Amino acid sequence: MIRVVALHNPPLELSSYDDYYVNVHMPLVRRVPGVRNIRFGRVLRAADGGPPPFFLVSDVYFDDEEALERALASPEMAEAFADVPNFATGGVSIMICEAEDVSPEPEGAA
Repeated sequence: MIRVVALHNPPLELSSYDDYYVNVHMPLVRRVPGVRNIRFGRVLRAADGGPPPFFLVSDVYFDDEEALERALASPEMAEAFADVPNFATGGVSIMICEAEDVSPEPEGAA
């Protein structure tokens, strides 16, 4: 799998962020061809208990690089990317990452 990861900084205007992200931006992303899964969530804190380094993290998963390239060439992806400045007013870093799933060890195995 391959994924598009977005690390969102705190927005300048918090009051309308959630509504816009869920009700306007997510429907655009859901229409991108080849999307297999979408995950997003607010960053609660740093691992050391400090303040969160980002406001929100989102992952959009594709089967493979070929599926991602088709999506990147689509008008739906162009529309989703063009929408980002409408709500991510604090800035966002978007990157392409590999994704691998690893199951935890069964309890009691060691």
